[in-house]
This record gives sequence, structure tokens and C-alpha cells, in this order.
Amino acid sequence: MVTNDIFILAIESSCDETSASVIADGKVLNNIVATQSVHEKYGGVVPELASRAHQENLIPVVQEAISTSGISKSHLSAIAFTRGPGLMGSLLVGVSFAKAFAYSLNIPLIEVNHMNAHILAHFIEDPKPNFPFICLTVSGGHTQLVLVKNHLTMEVIGETQDDAVGEAFDKTAKLLGLPYPGGPLIDKYAKLGNPKAFQFPITRMPELNYSFSGIKTAVLYFLRDQLKENPKFIEENLADLCASVQYSLVEMLLIKLKLAVKQYGVKEVAIAGGVSANSGLRDTLTKLAKEKGWNLYIPKFEYCTDNAAMIAMAAHYKYLKGEFSSMDVTPLAKMKI
Repeated sequence: MVTNDIFILAIESSCDETSASVIADGKVLNNIVATQSVHEKYGGVVPELASRAHQENLIPVVQEAISTSGISKSHLSAIAFTRGPGLMGSLLVGVSFAKAFAYSLNIPLIEVNHMNAHILAHFIEDPKPNFPFICLTVSGGHTQLVLVKNHLTMEVIGETQDDAVGEAFDKTAKLLGLPYPGGPLIDKYAKLGNPKAFQFPITRMPELNYSFSGIKTAVLYFLRDQLKENPKFIEENLADLCASVQYSLVEMLLIKLKLAVKQYGVKEVAIAGGVSANSGLRDTLTKLAKEKGWNLYIPKFEYCTDNAAMIAMAAHYKYLKGEFSSMDVTPLAKMKI
């Protein structure tokens, strides 16, 4: 097969999903993901176990990504990888493999910022946002408001000062006795509950910043007091508790988003990251966008959580600009947009 197309293999290994994807001239051909279940019994991601699972899963997902793309490795134009942010051990697995593979094929390396990639997931399929747009990026480790000026130029205009909203979901779920990952379970039970059943504090931070640590503490003390009176309080009120917590967290997110849209005069709005899969956030934001006249962009569920397709899309735009990495590149646990 003779081709002049730009084929990029992308690798994502920042946390507990091992993923590989092949992109051809900006069109994602596949998105192979191996999810790690080993962490469930520990109530959270165990970094050492995540690293070992990446070592086991990486070659099989890469092989599948190449074989299902319809090309051979000899047609690859570059190898892309997540440099950060993420778990250092997990990143090392992906970075080391990408460097070795690119070296063996004598093709360029492309480093990708995981958070930039979450935003660029919006360019995998239509409809695509117009520039500039504001993206609310919400995940287990990050909560940010980002002004996106073009594919490679982004500015963080607000962010959490402590816990990310994903952490708030998971920590609250743990207090309610729900297994890890708790965020999706809160979403599930919230659909059956009354969001106004219980009131939890709406933290208000200066400017466009967030704080989510307070709601976890508020829920902790609230449950402590209620359980003294009724040991079955959680069991009897689980749906209402989940709905009330979710309502408060979504309110906090959207208060700042509304302020950002007004402040910057931008009506192109997007959400990205794992928590953007939350149905309460999606539904409330969809209604808000309709009321405010915003053009709203929400990625498919498969592109919300960590995946290599978004890494591939970010790499495509960096390839077009000739932004390649040297072979001495190292992973970064913390990496700013």
C-alpha cells in the first residue's frame, strides 16, 4: 500500500486506562482502551498497580490499534504520547514505549499535554466549536475553565484551588459507602432522587476559581449527625443524598462558567474530561445553554474519559506545525496548559 497520508499512533497511559489510537490526516480510525479493574477493591487508583497493568496492556492495545487501522507500522509518520500530567510511573511506561518505538522506526515523537487533549477531543467529530471558545474541563484530577484561542493556544482563566470536582464526587461517594469509582454511581442514584432534599454549601471563590474540599467536609458532618439519630439514614435516603450532592457540585461549576462567558463575551461553550460524562451536568448545562443562547459542545461518552483518540487529535495539530519532541524527553507528573 503506497500512501502520502499522515498516520500517527497515539498512546495514553496517564492514570488507569491504557489506550492506543491511530489517526489519518485528522480522522481518528480507532480508539482502543484497556480499563484496569484491579483498583476497585482498594477504593482508588494504586499507582504501582497502575504502572504494572500498563506494562501488561500496552503492547496488546498498540497491536490492535495498528491492525484495525488497515495500515502497517511502516506507514506511521509519528508516535504521540501523553507526557503529563498524570501518575509518574504510568507516564513512564507510555513515554518509554513511545520513544523506543519511534526510534526503531526512525520517525518523530510528539508529546501531548493530557489536559489540552481533553479539550481537543471536540475536534474528533462534528460539530466542532468555533474559536474562541470556553471549555469547562472537569476530571478526577482537574477542574479548569480554559479560553481556547486556537488548536494549540489555550489559557486557563479559572481553576480549583484544592480538590477537583471528580475528587469531590468520589470522596463523597466513599462517605456514602459506595464502591470505587463512586462518581458514576452518584450520577446513577441521583436520577432517582430529589436534588433539593438536602442542602449542601455552595462554595464561592474569588474571580473564576473553584473550591470543592468544603462539600466533602459538610457531607461528613451531616452524615455523622444524621446517623446518630438513625443508623439507616444513608440506606433510606441514598438517592436523595446523591441527587443533592450532585446538584450542589453542578451548581458550583455552572456559576463560574456563566461568569466566564459574560466576562469574555464568548458564547461558544464546551465541556471536557471524565466528569463531563455526568448526566446531571450534561442535562443542566444543555438547559442553561438554551436559555442563554450559547452554542454548546459535549463530546461522546467514549471521548470524555481518558483515551488515546484525544491524544491523537492533539498530535495531529502539533504534527502540522512541526512541533516534535527530542529523544531525551521525560514525563511530567504536573504539567500546565
